[in-house]
This record gives sequence, C-alpha cells and structure tokens, in this order.
Amino acid sequence: MDRVFLDANVLYSAAYLELTGLARLWSLDDVQLLSSAYAMEEARRNLAMDRPEAVPRFTRLLESVSTVNAPQGLKLPDTMRLDPKDQPILLAAIHGRADYLLTGDAKDFEHLYGKRIAGVLVLRPAQYFEVRRRR
Repeated sequence: MDRVFLDANVLYSAAYLELTGLARLWSLDDVQLLSSAYAMEEARRNLAMDRPEAVPRFTRLLESVSTVNAPQGLKLPDTMRLDPKDQPILLAAIHGRADYLLTGDAKDFEHLYGKRIAGVLVLRPAQYFEVRRRR
C-alpha cells in the first residue's frame, strides 16, 4: 500500500474542480492518503476565498485523508534548501512515513522532484500516476 502525502495545492485542486484528474487519488484501493493540519488549513483558506462553493466537497474529500503532523522541534538538515513555509509539509510527510509527497508547487519543490528525502519521494501528481502505470 502506498502512503501518499498531499500538499495543500493538491488538496485545493482536487476540491476546486469536481471532475479533476486528481480525484482519481481518492478512488485507489491501495493508497492511504495523508496530509497535515497545516496543509489542510492552507487549502481550506484558499478555497474559501477563491471558490467557496467547493468547501463542502473539500470537507468530504478530507474524510478519507489521515492527518499527520510533524512534532515541534523536528527540523530538516541545514544543507536542505526549502522555504520555511514549505518545511512543515516535508517534515510532516517524513514523520508520517509517507512513500510519496505529491505537490504541484514547482516554485519551491522543483529542485526536489524525483528525489527521495528521508524515504519520501517528492513528485508532481502526474509523475505519481506515471509511476503507478509503470508498475
């Protein structure tokens, strides 16, 4: 079973458009979806501003997402370059023992795409679907 951590932008996008391809994540039997309260709140806040009618769909999607949060004091190695606002996402994925971190945030995560950080492979959602297709 894949443990897949979803960044805020993935949660947001899945809720924003009902028929988005990202919704396929919720129909996979061999996947456990994870996210953090930090990511969920960011997605909820942005949806409430941009598309309030999508908030109920977002709430339904979260019913099948397990919440994992990084403990206070957990830090990335000093050599890891990642914006401080994005560090809680990667730290929660690591703490939750995710196999994958899915994020569409190319601005901050592009240098990590395709890399495994403390056991977590950072991918765009499309890359994850491609990995699954090849198995």
